[in-house]
Amino acid sequence: MRAAVIREYNADLSLESVPDPRCEADGVVLRVLACGICRSDWHGWVGEHPKVKPGAIPGHEYCGEVVESGPLSQWRVGDRVIAPFILSCGACPECRSGQTTTCRAQRVPGFGEPGAYAEYVSAPHAHNLARLPDSLTPALAAGLGCRVTTAFQALTGRAGLQAGEWLAVHGTGGIGLSVLLIGLALGARVVVVDIVQERLDHALSLGAEVAVNARDGDVASKIVEITRGGAHVSVEALGIAETTNASLGCLRPLGRHVQVGLPTGHTAVMPINMNAVYMKQLALFGTRGMPSWRYPSLLTLIETGKVDVRPIVARHVSLSEASSELRAFNAPMPPGVAVITSFAN
Repeated sequence: MRAAVIREYNADLSLESVPDPRCEADGVVLRVLACGICRSDWHGWVGEHPKVKPGAIPGHEYCGEVVESGPLSQWRVGDRVIAPFILSCGACPECRSGQTTTCRAQRVPGFGEPGAYAEYVSAPHAHNLARLPDSLTPALAAGLGCRVTTAFQALTGRAGLQAGEWLAVHGTGGIGLSVLLIGLALGARVVVVDIVQERLDHALSLGAEVAVNARDGDVASKIVEITRGGAHVSVEALGIAETTNASLGCLRPLGRHVQVGLPTGHTAVMPINMNAVYMKQLALFGTRGMPSWRYPSLLTLIETGKVDVRPIVARHVSLSEASSELRAFNAPMPPGVAVITSFAN
């Protein structure tokens, strides 16, 4: 099969012919219909993720058609499915309690496993997969990837966002836009923060109430003033110290901070204003992915039109264009995300 392989960090992906994936007993092999290009992939591409080594095939936001099904899998050849990026074992104590994103034996394509920047991908533990609704195109399904699912879990499964509350979103890339759209669907009042005015304008056009350009000064103080006391919930979507501390600083007393941005490499350990946490008695939540059993709830919101994910996907690209999309993460980016929809070139 054709695949894009990391041979050297910060260099163009190598387009190669590699062996087809093996179908595991409890899994399936998918013909990849679409695969999102995510900032998490960029962390691996630049060499800052410990599980991504030269020879890795990136790609963890994918959907596909079953071409082979193992004897312990419930799926049939021809089924079209969406894959969560955390494939949980289903048997450990965490999985049995429903907290599958903390599975002790989890497997993540693109991070220690061959990913979906390829014509085919193996999906072990196929009980995690969800059927792709006919109303959802493969590109939009891949756009859900880790962005919309993680955003949904962050707001509903972690922070418990309520209608009428102020929600601050720090970073309006794919995950930030997802938080915005789901926050609006839940009835929140949303403030967005970024350094790219085009992205802020895009967020305003999608329903954000206020946009704050971080280049203009003290973000936290501006949000406290705008919200008359601070946001109730604040989501950090970049994984860096500046936005994390702005997120903590913009909260009102008893506010909830959700860490969605991936802190890895040089940002894995960062200075945090713990005095703000202490004095305002803040709650800090980490979140990563979404339990697979929550997919039906999210898909229902999408199918009924309560959450419109179409604004998230801005570009359809080929496998050969993935390198330039990864390189674009090195600088401020335009609105929307890219999805690989052609694997022939």
